[in-house]
Amino acid sequence: MSTTDQSKWAWTRRAFCQVSVVGALSLSGRLVSPQPAQARELPEGRLMLVNVWTNERLDVTYRDEDGNYDLAALDDVNYLLRCHYTGEVGAIDVRVLEHVNLVQQKLGSQGEIHVISGFRSPEYNAMLVRTDRRVARNSLHMQGQAIDLLIPGIPTTKLRQAALELGYGGVGFYKRSSYVHLDSGPFRHW
Repeated sequence: MSTTDQSKWAWTRRAFCQVSVVGALSLSGRLVSPQPAQARELPEGRLMLVNVWTNERLDVTYRDEDGNYDLAALDDVNYLLRCHYTGEVGAIDVRVLEHVNLVQQKLGSQGEIHVISGFRSPEYNAMLVRTDRRVARNSLHMQGQAIDLLIPGIPTTKLRQAALELGYGGVGFYKRSSYVHLDSGPFRHW
């Protein structure tokens, strides 16, 4: 990555985090600003992620108990959830991480989360659109606002139900593919 690209990425990451902190803390509908007492209403900001394409693992604490996001930890998440097809790294919306975290807490699970798809490059998404009718041309994966996942030992029907009961973001269920889609868009399901 060139120096220009690095500085552009750093600015983008900072701006993204500043905007996303308020968005993530408002995810539950109870939280409207990043105030420390309210941030404690969210589960611990820790996830154990596995990229199923690369078999890379990451045990990460991305947010402290005061609601502050760790930019280095978010960089690690972004790298792990990069497009496996092109290697392109994109910024994952912290609201997606919080959505995953809330679903996992609701399930009472503390194990690894297997990620099928995080960030998708436009090139990879276009290829998927050509080969699969279920892939959206303007997928939220390309903005880092979606994740497809499964949790070993948890049936996908139960994972989907927990996400639906929370009523946050998008919840997609792909029974044939055995994973669930979560995103930080408006609440909807399919």
